[in-house]
Amino acid sequence: KTFLHHTVHLSCHFPNSQKIDVNNLIIFWQKDTIKVVHEVYYGQEKHENLSPEYVNRTKVDLGKWTLQLFNAGIEDEGRYQCIIMQKITEQSRAVIHKSECSLHVIANYSQPEIAELHSGELKPNGYLNLSCSSSGGYPEPQEMTWLISYENITHSSTAHMDVSQDAVTKLYNVTSKLNIPVPTKSHTNISCLLHLREQLGSLVSVPLGI
Repeated sequence: KTFLHHTVHLSCHFPNSQKIDVNNLIIFWQKDTIKVVHEVYYGQEKHENLSPEYVNRTKVDLGKWTLQLFNAGIEDEGRYQCIIMQKITEQSRAVIHKSECSLHVIANYSQPEIAELHSGELKPNGYLNLSCSSSGGYPEPQEMTWLISYENITHSSTAHMDVSQDAVTKLYNVTSKLNIPVPTKSHTNISCLLHLREQLGSLVSVPLGI
């Protein structure tokens, strides 16, 4: 996992117990088995086969057998494979190591914010019309819930969540609406909670006091 625009370290997990010289190895990283991310050909960096989106975005550390991928974007999500081949003769080579990893990119959502959609004063027999929004996150969140608290009692309700994804950045914006009778019992606090995926926890809005 990495945060959006951060640098990712992809490891080859190659022990090189035989201490093979890099000049006798071909090392390359590929994505989703079709895109060449980085290639080291018998000790020399090779650029002509690289997928365009990875040009000038990678750096290899052959001491640690890791690849740095700079400025991770949503489109970089996927499966990466590291393949190492050893030179046997001038014409032949053999695969001596393969490893795989999956990359997941995370972008932080903004703190959920409650807005009042009704106009004018609240009347005792009227309705409270609210929306809660959060933006600029990834991956798509799990759900949004509203918390309504009064006299040490909290009611929780899962609400329908409108989700939109930006066509360019691939980041998500979410909104949920709440329509309830105006609370008349006592002072009431209303908050909304955005539940994130990937064990990322949840975000809560500043409570609205009625």
